[in-house]
Amino acid sequence: MRTERNLTRLDRVFARLDREPERPAHIDVPRMSRHRVVLFSATLAFYLAIVWAVVTTSWLVRLDWQVMFFRPYQQWPEIHAFLDYYVVLGQRGPTAVMVSAWLGWRSWRQHTLRPLLTLGASLLLLNITVGAAKIGMGRLGPHYATVIGSNEMGLGGDIFPSGHTANAVVTWGILAYLASTPRARRWLSALSAVTSLGVGLTTVYLGTHWLSDVLLGWAAGLLILLALPWVEPLIAKAETALFDLRDRWRAGPTTPAPAVPVTPVVLKPRTTPADEVPAAREPVASVRTPRAPIHLAPGPHTTRAERTPVTPVGSRRPPHADRVPRGGAQAARPMTGG
Repeated sequence: MRTERNLTRLDRVFARLDREPERPAHIDVPRMSRHRVVLFSATLAFYLAIVWAVVTTSWLVRLDWQVMFFRPYQQWPEIHAFLDYYVVLGQRGPTAVMVSAWLGWRSWRQHTLRPLLTLGASLLLLNITVGAAKIGMGRLGPHYATVIGSNEMGLGGDIFPSGHTANAVVTWGILAYLASTPRARRWLSALSAVTSLGVGLTTVYLGTHWLSDVLLGWAAGLLILLALPWVEPLIAKAETALFDLRDRWRAGPTTPAPAVPVTPVVLKPRTTPADEVPAAREPVASVRTPRAPIHLAPGPHTTRAERTPVTPVGSRRPPHADRVPRGGAQAARPMTGG
């Protein structure tokens, strides 16, 4: 008796991928809707509020110092070894390799470069915006603080905002942004939020970032994810250009023929004297070669079937001198006596 094996969730996922060798038609490119614009504006306001609170040395800076003096890594030393590995989920190099490997396989399966180009565009925006903010504000970290209670701004540091936190938000959030179904987008959004939250709190635990650095890093990464629909037209143009380049490369190099310079020639009308004008020619009739005459037998010509059969008269044998034609008098034969 043959029994069928029950398919697991992983089997169903791979079966679905096998049925999708081309780009699925139901995947919609996110657009800059009104809801997304509201979220972007609120996140931008939160970003500016954090910067203002740190620049003015408000209560947020005092909270940073209190957390630093608490020294979480000394309060819970048993999780220190685990968090040393967990913080790698926010480093740009390892996370970019892991996510790009998955998105590269997805691009190959669906015959589209959009996943890889979207990841590249988001990382480029991350390096530009977060890097410029780090260099511009120049804040020192907790381990290099000089004056207790100060904001440590403009001293040549590069930790505000937190690059680990912003990178975790963008790198893992891009998976939710590129999800093909609403359910997958919800699950991946929750997973990326928890991962980036854990990475940010881990940097505070290890003492490498202030708490305000982590808050600004979350806002910086979320701004990039919310602004990606504005970059989608450029991603589409880049994808089209790359596919055109691939088609030209497959077609092979075409060597154009060398251009030959063309010299224009000016034609002048020819003047002929009146005495040299040739006389008008007489029209010559076309001479045909006469055909050989065809000799036909005299009389009306009829077909062989219409001819009346004629019985020949006389013998058909050729004439002979010793023979007498039929019907004629026979010559007297000499009588021989006995």
